[in-house]
Amino acid sequence: MDVSAQGAHGDMGVVRRRVYLLAAVQAVLGAAAPLAISVGSLAGYQLLADDKSLATAPVTGFNVGTALGAVLIALAARIVGRKAAFMTGALIGVAGGALATIALIRSSFWLFALALMMIGICAGFTQKIRFAAADASPASYKPKAISWILGAGIVSAVVGPQLAIWAKDWLAPVTFGGTFMALIPLGLLAVGILAFLRLPTAGAVTQANLPSRPLREIVLTQRFMSGMVCGIGTYALMTFVMTGAPLAMVIGCGFPTEMAALGIQWHVLAMFGPSFFTGMLISRFGAEKVVAAGLLTLMGCAVVAHMGVALWNFWGALVLLGVGWNFGFIGSTSIVASSYRPHEADKVQGFHDIVLFSTVALSSFSSGKIFVAWGWSFINLVIWPVAIVCLAIVLTLIFSRKRAPSP
Repeated sequence: MDVSAQGAHGDMGVVRRRVYLLAAVQAVLGAAAPLAISVGSLAGYQLLADDKSLATAPVTGFNVGTALGAVLIALAARIVGRKAAFMTGALIGVAGGALATIALIRSSFWLFALALMMIGICAGFTQKIRFAAADASPASYKPKAISWILGAGIVSAVVGPQLAIWAKDWLAPVTFGGTFMALIPLGLLAVGILAFLRLPTAGAVTQANLPSRPLREIVLTQRFMSGMVCGIGTYALMTFVMTGAPLAMVIGCGFPTEMAALGIQWHVLAMFGPSFFTGMLISRFGAEKVVAAGLLTLMGCAVVAHMGVALWNFWGALVLLGVGWNFGFIGSTSIVASSYRPHEADKVQGFHDIVLFSTVALSSFSSGKIFVAWGWSFINLVIWPVAIVCLAIVLTLIFSRKRAPSP
């Protein structure tokens, strides 16, 4: 099986080179997300005169853009191929960074929200990188490929928040203008890296021999639904809490912006740092058990957040939030990736990501509303019911696999 898979995807040296190049692109373009999250709501808050509960609307625009990008890249990949599609996404991010800078100079809240939506579209294209790496790898290497891509987020975790801090006053007195202007060279660097990438056509080997099942048939399988629901629950909870955290720290508790940005940096490091061994954990224990561990870690995040509002409470909760997301989302992605055939990838991944990031957008928007109405404590209470439901789903999947007869 390994031999045939290797023949289908090229020798393992070529496979690894593809994954490393994709990881480099992920590291560069991935910096946009922590940058936008760490200062997006704060920039929105300073632009608003009246209804401060709309402060997270720009971040919601980012997440709406991510959902839209998930659809657009599926279409673009079919028309021009994945490589050109990734380049297009990077250039959209460049345009979004430039527009965000202009919006802040002009003090235009809704133009800023539109700019973050464009940056989110770039992020939606970037989300496809994990699937591109998995689809270009043999089955035995897929979990490690996904882990390498998400592990590249360690670089993003450092670059994004540090740019938010270092470049904040580059265009003084326009706060955060330089931060978003810094996205321009990052996007151009990603385009340069992509120029060296060669990707096989998704499903080219098996497309002629296997029929493509209807999308409805695939998404209604227990495995796909379990993976998607757990992935959505994990990602939505992470976004919900992460979006509200800078507001709670700066506006609610009076910590300086730098402390909030550093908190997001530790959070993003925790999101991607475990990725170097998450793939090995999945290979050894199974994706379902890793997802369960992630959900339990999210509950630990809620416990730490409920204990107080000192700096260590915020940072500790954000670290646990990141680790929980890593286990929950990589595990869920592996479950989803095992539920379809290679030639079914684009339509299934497009459906998955539009549902995922639409829900994530709703969670980020509601975060600001709930923070203004009920505060930081209530935000963390929401973790419990969602995590418990997802845990029940993944445990059901584990037990159903144990009961399944051996072939």
